[in-house]
Amino acid sequence: MKILHIDSNHTLLINQLNNLGFTNHEDYTASKSEIEAKINGYDGIIIRSRFGIDKQFLDAAKILKFIGRVGAGLENIDCDYAEEKGVTLFNAPEGNRNAVGEHALGMLLSLFNKLNKSDKEVRQGKWLREANRGLELDGKTVGLIGYGNMGKAFAKKLRGFDVKVLCYDIKPNVGDENCTQVSLEELQEKAEVLSLHTQQTPLTLNMVDSVFIDNFKKPFWLINTARGKSVVTEDLVVALDSGKILGAGLDVLEYEKSSFEDLFKTDESKFRWMRKGKKSNLPEAFQYLMNADNVILTPHVAGWTIESNVKLAQTIVDKIKAKFC
Repeated sequence: MKILHIDSNHTLLINQLNNLGFTNHEDYTASKSEIEAKINGYDGIIIRSRFGIDKQFLDAAKILKFIGRVGAGLENIDCDYAEEKGVTLFNAPEGNRNAVGEHALGMLLSLFNKLNKSDKEVRQGKWLREANRGLELDGKTVGLIGYGNMGKAFAKKLRGFDVKVLCYDIKPNVGDENCTQVSLEELQEKAEVLSLHTQQTPLTLNMVDSVFIDNFKKPFWLINTARGKSVVTEDLVVALDSGKILGAGLDVLEYEKSSFEDLFKTDESKFRWMRKGKKSNLPEAFQYLMNADNVILTPHVAGWTIESNVKLAQTIVDKIKAKFC
């Protein structure tokens, strides 16, 4: 079987697939149309997020048997059409769930203890102890939306704290010893921290909007290590400004490209400020986030650790081996 790799990954992926008898080709620079022109010669394709796999691409892939997505989400693939054509889909949420859980916890603790703000101030010669008095996580109620691999990993990290963990998920009976499953209404009534762990689907697109936020009984902290387009940034800013949301840790942003690559390297007019050295064309909501002391921003790296690079690749190898060897 021949496999085409269109995104670079840990070397173990190709090495182990070679040892299993697969023929592996790499093409990390060709355009989607160029890949599409030769994909009919391949039984498998390994991707991260360089471009989407749509109906046209799948129709061109005459003998394609599987797609391996080295990551968790599958929103860049027309999954229904792929399955209709008998193409097996492999993803690897098991590979980076621990990394995401640790990152979410790190963001939450940094927000509660104002670590980013106080670090910046000390470097500027400011010694503001009272202004940087922190909060303790113990005693809080943490709400999770989505309780799959990522949600479960975060809940496991929270076991060392005296917190109540609640989750809402569209699947029934997913709660466990680390988390109690509740209705969305109960979660919004009780949660003081909200962490998102959902894939991008029609149900989660723009999910966190003004109505959703207003339905929370208490002011709350928001952590998003899932997908940027689940949160309406302008509504988030309004809630931050009013105090309804007390702070936010955002590893993902609404403005990201579908490939998750450098947000600022784009021809879109709203980001031309980067090339000009100006911020005038940056969306106002984004400017607010960049300047807010109670917001932490990271460049979609929650699942992007040294260890997860290995585990993601190994997970894909193991799933291909189980299916085809």
